[in-house]
Amino acid sequence: QVQLVESGGGLVQAGGSLRLSCAASGRTFVSRIMNWFRQAPGKERVFVAGITRSGLTTYYADSVKGRFTISRDNAKNTVYLQMNSLKPEDTAVYYCAAAQIGEGIVISRPDNAYWGQGTQVTVSS
Repeated sequence: QVQLVESGGGLVQAGGSLRLSCAASGRTFVSRIMNWFRQAPGKERVFVAGITRSGLTTYYADSVKGRFTISRDNAKNTVYLQMNSLKPEDTAVYYCAAAQIGEGIVISRPDNAYWGQGTQVTVSS
């Protein structure tokens, strides 16, 4: 069992930055692929970024590539999402997710993953 708690969301002007954190409980964090997803009002939840267990490999949605950076600290059981050059279209609730053991870098079975409660990010123009 994995419990996830996101933090770091807020209101920021376009062009600004935010750093999201996701703290995980449990002893299996280091064994799990971690992802960030987001859901804008009236839209489906979509993939944002993923990171392997070691943290050596990352993968991003095209919409955030070059602006967002995912990282992890396995000693602290925490995954981060550094968001720079924010745009109004980045406004959404951001969720971290822990994959089931054996998943690829992008969670393909979200119903089987563990999810946090989400943190709101609002970017004003």
